[in-house]
Amino acid sequence: MSGAARSGWPTAWPEVNQAVERLLAGVGETLADDLVGLYLHGSLALGDFFPPASDVDFLAATARPVPEPAFRRLAALHAAFKAEGGWTARLEGVYLPPAALRRQGPAGDRWPTVGSDWDFALGRPGPTWVLDRWVTREHGVVVTGPDPRALIDPVGPGELRAAVRAALADNWTLEHRDVGWLRPRNYQAFAILTMCRNLYALEHGMLVSKPVAAAWARRRLAPPWPAMVDRALAWRPDQRVDDRHLPETLAFVAHGLRLAG
Repeated sequence: MSGAARSGWPTAWPEVNQAVERLLAGVGETLADDLVGLYLHGSLALGDFFPPASDVDFLAATARPVPEPAFRRLAALHAAFKAEGGWTARLEGVYLPPAALRRQGPAGDRWPTVGSDWDFALGRPGPTWVLDRWVTREHGVVVTGPDPRALIDPVGPGELRAAVRAALADNWTLEHRDVGWLRPRNYQAFAILTMCRNLYALEHGMLVSKPVAAAWARRRLAPPWPAMVDRALAWRPDQRVDDRHLPETLAFVAHGLRLAG
């Protein structure tokens, strides 16, 4: 497989590159000719990769659904990566055949997925999968394989906005939910900056990096919200629990939901 004519690979982070190269070697050995391409999306593609907090988001395009023997080998591969720690434990991605990769499939479809917070298993893509497809198609880093635009149908602004609203409803309507995971400052920063990016996407019909969305939100939002955006940028590497500011963070999320309609 030949790489597409896109910049971005290798990345500017040698240790990340080593982890991705090991992923490619392991997946290539397991899937052989069934591996169509390997792509990085998320912060590495949008230009806001932040080593203290970011995961390594990947998408593996496969020629067919992963058969059971290969599924078991991939599960063992990712289990070993997690046990090892480091960047291989922060790989987060999904393995998709052509039809599922090209467009949003039925809600009941399940595909192999792994994340820094969950083990390798079959999972159902949620609304954010539309956003991942957009980033991969428009900005994805090609590790190996064809240009992702040959594999993924265009995602129009209307579809993108609908996915953002669905993701807000699914993930960020926090009333009557356990919000204990938001106690650390870095997770409060994640919530605020994600909300900024979602609001930017609703207004502009496209996704941008969190710093770009934060700069826009500082101009767009009235006080006291801009100061909270600045605080979120400063808190990205800070893992200390901060219950004092948690109500303000929840208020920011609620305000973002109101703006999103």
